[in-house]
Amino acid sequence: MDERNGVPTPKGEGEHGEKDGQGGQGEHGEHGEQGELLRGGNAGESGTGADGRGETEEERADRRWQELLQEIRVAQTGVQILLGFLLTVVFTPLFHDLEQTDKTIYLVTVVLGSLATGALIGPVSVHRIVSGRRVKPQAVVWASRLTFTGILLLLATLTAALFLILRVATHDPYVPWLVSGVLVWYLLCWFALPLWVRAHDTSGT
Repeated sequence: MDERNGVPTPKGEGEHGEKDGQGGQGEHGEHGEQGELLRGGNAGESGTGADGRGETEEERADRRWQELLQEIRVAQTGVQILLGFLLTVVFTPLFHDLEQTDKTIYLVTVVLGSLATGALIGPVSVHRIVSGRRVKPQAVVWASRLTFTGILLLLATLTAALFLILRVATHDPYVPWLVSGVLVWYLLCWFALPLWVRAHDTSGT
């Protein structure tokens, strides 16, 4: 009975109304929570990259490309200065007085420097040719390989140039040993140390 109006209210109608209201709110609440969980899960999956930076594959490729450009600038500066110096040697009067062995070492050094320059400039050409083709992740991989090849060729160029200069300047038998020591230092700084850091600091991840 409705106490305010004095009109009796059927018992079943009141109970069904309350149940329907509670059931509707419960169903809507459950569906809403499920929808929010689904939306949250999808957003988390799409926004978090494999390395935990929260970036997509395209964003990761852009970041890696910018990092690669910085590395290439450092290597290019060294190899271009060295190659420019080597190219001027042949026009000096001293070059014609060199022994045939020294001239051969010089030619090998110039070729190595030219190859290193080509490998380090190659990533720029790769990016320019494939730009806008939606293949930047693959372009970054190939550019990284060219850069590493250029670093190896730069290592050979520096070693050969040092050997030639010390051989011409001193003619001493200890020159090969000195050059070997410098080569070991290059290998430690350029490869051994980075590989050790990579194995030591990423072993727990």
